[in-house]
Amino acid sequence: MKLNYLAAALAVSLPAAASAHFQLNYTESALIEKPGDVPMGLVFWHPMSNGHAMDMGTPEEFFMIHKGEKTDLSDRLEPATFRGAENEASAYKASVPVKRSGDYVVVTVPSPYYEESEDIYIQQISKVVLNRNTLPTDWDQPVGLATEILPLNKPYNVIVGSTFSGQVLADGKPVPGAEIEVEFMAAEPDLEKFSTTNPSVGEMPGGAIVAIADQNGVFSFGIPKAGYWGFAALGSGPATEHDGKELSQDAVLWIRAEELK
Repeated sequence: MKLNYLAAALAVSLPAAASAHFQLNYTESALIEKPGDVPMGLVFWHPMSNGHAMDMGTPEEFFMIHKGEKTDLSDRLEPATFRGAENEASAYKASVPVKRSGDYVVVTVPSPYYEESEDIYIQQISKVVLNRNTLPTDWDQPVGLATEILPLNKPYNVIVGSTFSGQVLADGKPVPGAEIEVEFMAAEPDLEKFSTTNPSVGEMPGGAIVAIADQNGVFSFGIPKAGYWGFAALGSGPATEHDGKELSQDAVLWIRAEELK
């Protein structure tokens, strides 16, 4: 069956393990009620399986976009040790200054991580959108990253049972046929203890959940459960090599789904 210009989302089985590498920009909520510094955890992990955590190097960039203005947040990074269910790993604590109403697009550009088992580097350029006072300002605008997923639905109040769509971009242009791994954050971190929690669901049988983008880089996925969902467009970025080895430069977007009440 040929892909058409509508978004195509297919769950398929992969030979790899169901759990996937995902760079987290985690806050307890995407909707911020009071002005102030919002705690955030930067962790490179397997959050659906509550599995192995990977050591993060110093991020190349950590910033936010609010009403079109970019603010460097690298001075708010604090090295920390994240305690997962299987191991401990180097990670970062941070805070995001959320004061005025509107969207806050928070971006982490991590240093490439060497995956010894595959002999490749992985760099997951990750976005999450926080909001205060339900005023939309920035969520539907590209940030201008090497690669990113542009949400086509407001990403901080997706309704459970609805369909979320996004567009994969590289240097601002669509990536046709991009492969997107989908991950539910079954074990949301405890930011005070900076450790894992018990997962709310088990892993899916059949391997990783995958969606395939159409010719315009657009994909869709039906959201079955409330919580954080991550989308990682694998190898969508223009950089393909680091330190003489293959580099998978991925675009990651986290969204928050809520039940209708």
